[in-house]
Amino acid sequence: MRGGGRIVGLIIIAIAVLLFLGWSATVVASGATTGGMVLGVFVALLVCAPLAGVGLYLQRQGSQEQTQFAQVEQEKKLLNMVLTQGQVSISEIVVALQKPTDEVEEMIRNLVGKQLFSGAINWDKGILYSVESQQLTDGKKCPNCGGELAFAGKGLIECPWCGSEVFLTKRAAAATG
Repeated sequence: MRGGGRIVGLIIIAIAVLLFLGWSATVVASGATTGGMVLGVFVALLVCAPLAGVGLYLQRQGSQEQTQFAQVEQEKKLLNMVLTQGQVSISEIVVALQKPTDEVEEMIRNLVGKQLFSGAINWDKGILYSVESQQLTDGKKCPNCGGELAFAGKGLIECPWCGSEVFLTKRAAAATG
């Protein structure tokens, strides 16, 4: 269950609050002296505070997990757009994901860093190309201008003619290296 820690955390916090209130009410209703009531409420606090702390921690972790899952869904949507359309402009991705251009470009760089995207990116034109890695390495032709490609680094081929950057997955880079 996505973000399940958040729900469990909220339940634990509710239990801690109810336990504290019940314990405190019992101490006050018992007719104990003022010192006894203060001591009873203090002990209730000592028992319930760590429980509430665990609940807060789980709730926070669950919220972070939900945010991470949302990011993964956005990245998956971006990859699917590129793979199904073959080529897609960054502006189309911005509209589809409803994210600022800077965030979309960062998302693209993250996908390249995770080696989930192999294809070409022309940053000047703002176009992503989905190209099979084998096609890029066999023909050594740029998907943007058709020029001959040159290896620029590990997993990166750069077109000296138009400046497009072609990123390869580990599998394709190992086959060419």
